[in-house]
Amino acid sequence: MTPNQTDRLATRFIQFLVLIVVLILLFLLGDIIISGLPHISWHFLTSPASSFSAGGGIRDQLFNSLYLLVLTLIISFPLALGSAIYLSEYAGDNWFTSLIRTAIEVLSSLPSVVVGLFGYLLFVIEFHLGFSILSGAIALTFFNLPLLIRSIEGSLHAVPNSQREAGIALGLSNWRTIRGILLPMALPGILTGIILSAGRIFGEAAALIYTAGQSAPILDYTNWNPTASSSFLNPMRPAETLAVHIWKVNTEGVTPDAVSISAGSSAVLIIIILLFNFGARAIGNRMYKKMTGGK
Repeated sequence: MTPNQTDRLATRFIQFLVLIVVLILLFLLGDIIISGLPHISWHFLTSPASSFSAGGGIRDQLFNSLYLLVLTLIISFPLALGSAIYLSEYAGDNWFTSLIRTAIEVLSSLPSVVVGLFGYLLFVIEFHLGFSILSGAIALTFFNLPLLIRSIEGSLHAVPNSQREAGIALGLSNWRTIRGILLPMALPGILTGIILSAGRIFGEAAALIYTAGQSAPILDYTNWNPTASSSFLNPMRPAETLAVHIWKVNTEGVTPDAVSISAGSSAVLIIIILLFNFGARAIGNRMYKKMTGGK
């Protein structure tokens, strides 16, 4: 067999493997969306959940998931961005940097149940935060940090060294080069990391069971006081997210239409993640062109 034939054979085999992955993804997404789409309605999206009677919705669970996502990103993104900039642009090749990277790898390999129990013992019990959105957001920060740090660091490494050299040639300081040149160039990769972490936040259930709780109190969406117990903005209230709701409905099965609620909730979860992915990529590309002067 000639080298060209070997190359073509290897290319076809790799394309076949990629096709299998795509088909598996399409099968999973198609099955979930097709099964759940008939159960999605405006009433389903805007009605509170019902524990014992049929016809409940996912209004509060959907909002809790979005609120938890925003709060987690607010906590974790500055930490991840600073750590990634330090590791990429400032840290040398020494034992301290190796220790940081080892800690990141260990943190990324922790099971979600272990993180949930740790969050329960530390934040819920020891710090007296109780079952709350804040406890869940801090616990999910442990999941977010490794993924965000590695993705942001990889995006900064992907920026050509000529860009750094151009900044130095213009007399810019290291920080101004990072802020004005490297970060705009790395923006699409940074947004990709945010997207990946957002999907993990949306789909996480085990850690939130022990930190954010399994109850969904009726919220008052006209109460903008974040200290009120019924306010939708209160970060200290318990919050059942959409992923936890799916798990709870499937395990307890108290409501007569538990199967329909589970299917509809799963479809909504997948659709939101897909919309967030495609929307964030479009926004990232537009911001990249604007910040780098492209058309």
